[in-house]
Amino acid sequence: MGTKKPKSRHNSSGNRPRNGASRSKPNNTGARNNDLRTYSIPDYRLEHPDFTVRQRIEKDRHGAEHVHYEVEGDLNAPVPPIRDSKYLDKQQSIEIYRYMLLNRKMEVALENLYKQGKVVGGVYFGLGQEACSCASAYALDKDDWFAPMIRNQGSLLVRGFGASVTMMQYMAKADSPTKGRDGTSHFGDIKKNNMVSPISMLGDLIPVMSGVALGARLQGRNLAVMTYIGDGGQSTGVTYEGINFAAVQNLGLVLFVESNLWAYSTPSEMQYRCKDLAERAIGYGIPGVIVDGTDACQVYDAAHEAVERAHRGEGPTLIEAKMMRMKGHAIHDAASYVPKSMFDFWKKRDPIVRFENYLVKEKKWLTPKENQDLIAEVERIIEEEREIAVNSPMPTPESAEGGVFCEDGCHEIKPKYGMPKVKKGIGGFKQTEAAVHLK
Repeated sequence: MGTKKPKSRHNSSGNRPRNGASRSKPNNTGARNNDLRTYSIPDYRLEHPDFTVRQRIEKDRHGAEHVHYEVEGDLNAPVPPIRDSKYLDKQQSIEIYRYMLLNRKMEVALENLYKQGKVVGGVYFGLGQEACSCASAYALDKDDWFAPMIRNQGSLLVRGFGASVTMMQYMAKADSPTKGRDGTSHFGDIKKNNMVSPISMLGDLIPVMSGVALGARLQGRNLAVMTYIGDGGQSTGVTYEGINFAAVQNLGLVLFVESNLWAYSTPSEMQYRCKDLAERAIGYGIPGVIVDGTDACQVYDAAHEAVERAHRGEGPTLIEAKMMRMKGHAIHDAASYVPKSMFDFWKKRDPIVRFENYLVKEKKWLTPKENQDLIAEVERIIEEEREIAVNSPMPTPESAEGGVFCEDGCHEIKPKYGMPKVKKGIGGFKQTEAAVHLK
């Protein structure tokens, strides 16, 4: 004789459903399921790669263990077409293509400068991710804010920074944004270009950008604030805290999860269990969407809709852009752990080659001659920018003592859009409240 199950009780929060979930109606048998919810994550990709990376451990003749990765699945699938954009016109598409070319050519120049011994520290590449960086930033309005990560150097070009700025920064030149005090991408511009500096502790930019959106709202503005995180960095606790805060406060955070298959040298299969990182948006109660990160049109459309939501005050959006990092973590990393067949698969899906083919052969918005002229113009600009960076002087030794700490009168911090709109309190403490006074 089986035990009798206790009757389930309704949640103590009352009868009002949360996050759009509705109570299910009794079925024909009279049973009721109050816990069943169904969600969908829009997936705009025209291709769903079907392969898995597995870890293999082998011993050599001396008994030492060696770890390597193997890929299983269909790696011969044809390259999908570019999905037509719902919003981009001919001129806008060509502009994004031009920024993508600038992004690629700038990084080639940086690699050569590194090999010539002119770069201080390392260089981080966004090879294969140009569509994500450039098309996403292109969707922002002038007053919107952004915070790039190390592979989003294309977004800087879109937002008004010259290629020489990034080159000088990597070369630690005196004319760089940090005046030679940093040899990587740790710089921002909160006055003109609304850029928050990258933060090396992965995930920390997300609560910072949520704070930027909150600050703008207190000043009467609903702005979009865009930042990026990798599939590895998405596992950090501060990522969850930042997204959750933006969700609860209904802030205009536009978060791109750059799902590029490798967290340094660890494959995605060993990073998280869920099928798609966009599914995590469900837990925050915010929209999530999946796009092909090598398709500039898909990236732009998703970013555009997320930015518009932010401007309407409808809260954050999580966008997962799927692609592959086509270089190692940085220039020092040869990425020998990546199976060659994976590189071959994604090389066929080069975002610049795909977009070039789309503009020249499919849409016929560029003739072959116009395309070659555009490429030549980009190469000329990059060479001019490289010369500016190379000819910039190194910082003088005596300049090292200044600009380390904020000194009296060095700059004024004030609201960008107006005085915060807050309610005035009655002031003073209640009789029972304690006040702590610290000098």
